[in-house]
Amino acid sequence: MSDKRVKVIVPIPMDAAGVANRASQLPPELIAPGFRPEYVAVTWGAALGDSYHDMLLMDWTVFQAGVRAEEEGYSAVVIDTVSDSGLRALRSRLNIPVVGPGEAAFHMAMMLGKKFTILTMWDEWFPLYEKTLTEYGYWPRCASLRSIKTRPDVRELLEGKEEVVFAKLKAQAEAAMKEDGADVIVLGSTTMHQSARWLADNLPIPVINPGLIAYKQAELLVQLGLSHSKQAFPAPEVGCDAAIIQGGL
Repeated sequence: MSDKRVKVIVPIPMDAAGVANRASQLPPELIAPGFRPEYVAVTWGAALGDSYHDMLLMDWTVFQAGVRAEEEGYSAVVIDTVSDSGLRALRSRLNIPVVGPGEAAFHMAMMLGKKFTILTMWDEWFPLYEKTLTEYGYWPRCASLRSIKTRPDVRELLEGKEEVVFAKLKAQAEAAMKEDGADVIVLGSTTMHQSARWLADNLPIPVINPGLIAYKQAELLVQLGLSHSKQAFPAPEVGCDAAIIQGGL
């Protein structure tokens, strides 16, 4: 029996080394037998996700990269960004499960605590969370948005910066607990996955690694034979797949 393939869409164009850094958030031992995640970066589009301009590009290019996933034989799609770019549009177009790290991580945080803080690299990513928190109705359970005001590197990630960045993240997480009432921390980007274990080992509350949670949620949905409701996400009467695939730059 062939593996169930999961298409993981990276929302920023990058080379194979950058994609490999993103894929390293999934330790091989945590991938369920019979599943095969395949990381694929969009071919054009946003650079940092730091503006409404980039948010629009990420929505479009992630949708473009995922629209034919079902035809390509994938069992599920995971969007590799906490902004959940293109999530609802892909659910409208596809019947296979489509999972976003933002939604998956927020739900997990609400299972483990009462109030969560989104801890991120810089303030420029706050609009990404404001969008999803509003769409999902999660504001009452969000204690705060906090950042370490450090420009991210979405290709090299945190490698070589651990000593400084990890300490800054820990300090902001402790402030979120003391000042904001947070009892769970959600990392604000899948690009921050290298800090997840260290923070979990050095904080007294759960730390949610969103990319890992989203991927495991996709596996679970496939294993249970579940997918999103087409009553909630109806398919378009007239599709435009060819134009979507060709409509890059």
